[in-house]
Amino acid sequence: MVAEIKGKEEKNIQKSYEKDMAGEVKIADEVVAIIAGLAATEVSGVDSMAGNITNELVGKLGMKNLSKGVKVEVTEEHVSVDLSLNIKYGYNIPEVSEKVQEKVKSAIENMTGLTVLDVNIKIAGVNLAEEK
Repeated sequence: MVAEIKGKEEKNIQKSYEKDMAGEVKIADEVVAIIAGLAATEVSGVDSMAGNITNELVGKLGMKNLSKGVKVEVTEEHVSVDLSLNIKYGYNIPEVSEKVQEKVKSAIENMTGLTVLDVNIKIAGVNLAEEK
């Protein structure tokens, strides 16, 4: 299943089974996307998630779409993640990207129990603005 989170698209839900549980656990793809987005933005050097124009406008208005710039593909037990990031000027892009990959993989695996196959990163821009 592929779920790119954009407004009105249908939400995909994955079933997760565990031994000794009384029932099943269902995790929506959007939840995995939000986990990935939050983990990525916690890494030093990441300015923001890149998204479409609507998402950029929402961000400038002070609202946060936590899954913008994130595309997840979730199967029964595996996840592939594609992230579009804006990096702060002056940071080493390969180092920041590697830290993002590690943080996103760890966050998804720890919170969902799913196995992350890959975390692909696209650097969409560099923010030249000085922090105040």
